[in-house]
Amino acid sequence: MTGPTEHTGDRLLVHLTRFARALRRVGFPLGPEKLMRATRAVQAVGIGRRQDFYWTLHAVFVNQPDQRDLFNEVFYLFWREPGALDGSFDGLPPEQDGARKLSRRVVEALLQDRDSAGARERPASVEIDARLSWSRKERFKTKDFEQMSAEELAEAQAAVRAMALPVKTAPSRRFRPHPRGTRVDMHKTLRASLRFGPDTISLVRGRRRDRPPSFVMLCDISGSMATYTRVFLHFAHGMTQRYRQVSTFLFATRLTNVTRRLRDRDVDRALDSAGRLARDWDGGTRIGRCLHEFNRDWSRRVLAQSHWVLLLSDGLDRDAGEGLTHEMERLRKSCRRLIWLNPLLRYDEFQPLAAGIRTILPHVDEFRSIHNLESVRALTDALAMARHRQPPGGRAGALQRYAAKGV
Repeated sequence: MTGPTEHTGDRLLVHLTRFARALRRVGFPLGPEKLMRATRAVQAVGIGRRQDFYWTLHAVFVNQPDQRDLFNEVFYLFWREPGALDGSFDGLPPEQDGARKLSRRVVEALLQDRDSAGARERPASVEIDARLSWSRKERFKTKDFEQMSAEELAEAQAAVRAMALPVKTAPSRRFRPHPRGTRVDMHKTLRASLRFGPDTISLVRGRRRDRPPSFVMLCDISGSMATYTRVFLHFAHGMTQRYRQVSTFLFATRLTNVTRRLRDRDVDRALDSAGRLARDWDGGTRIGRCLHEFNRDWSRRVLAQSHWVLLLSDGLDRDAGEGLTHEMERLRKSCRRLIWLNPLLRYDEFQPLAAGIRTILPHVDEFRSIHNLESVRALTDALAMARHRQPPGGRAGALQRYAAKGV
């Protein structure tokens, strides 16, 4: 970068404004105040060194751990060429440059100004293609969350949040009085006979109480799972608003209970609060250690009534499955049903070769993918239609499927 001059300072302010707009399009909560703060910070630090320039903007714009990767991608694309400062950024950035994989929503955010300018220059025309009137919705249902743009991801999050459908209640061991109950409550019948004498005894009948469903959601927030977990947390928020007995935990290198944060009716405020509470976003994964912490500190509290456990993770463990066998066995024995949601299952050639995946798989009742709207809809349908008996294609089906591959 060249030394600051009066003309360069004007151009830099213009491009800082464009850079802030790009960050806002990918989901950063930015306003004029932060832009002014960034301008003053850059003027104080200078633009002589690229590293100082990067960390100056990083300190102003990045407030949460899950924003780091998006900021890195936007900064890399926007300032990667000297021509960016001259406003000549006009070509489509590559999807992959070396070891750096770029998100589609970041590319669209940087090119939105160019597309809007081109649209203003072209004459307005209206074309209707009836053949494609249905295709976007169908493609949207099967599109991977990782490949969605910022606008599509926002639509997907709203759709997932609305998928928190009613789930069948479970009969409990307790009974409640009911005039057409199938069981005679002898204790209450004898107490009632003391009032009127033994000549006339009215039978007090009871019916089993229906207990609302209860769920525990364990969500992996490591770097490989961050996008899928952000979308799934909208589903967890919807379930928390509908049912009282829903507990949500985030884990990567440590376990974080965000249940109270998700009880906030405002989804944006709830997820923002949960993100600030979990300080290990986009880090490594230590599944065995986190499950040990859950089994030791939380299992007896939240699994006392045989909850359903939804484990969202790709099974890629930094500790190579150390201590995971014992913790998975204990978790399975503590809950009514254990469902593993793994986005890697979307690949037809997927095989459980990693040590963590091989360790977890024998202890789960169901093994499902969770990578697009269709997979989330399949999960909600399975929960709504769930019975207490083992359904076909569950734990045994998952094990037989991969045993047939010789794994």
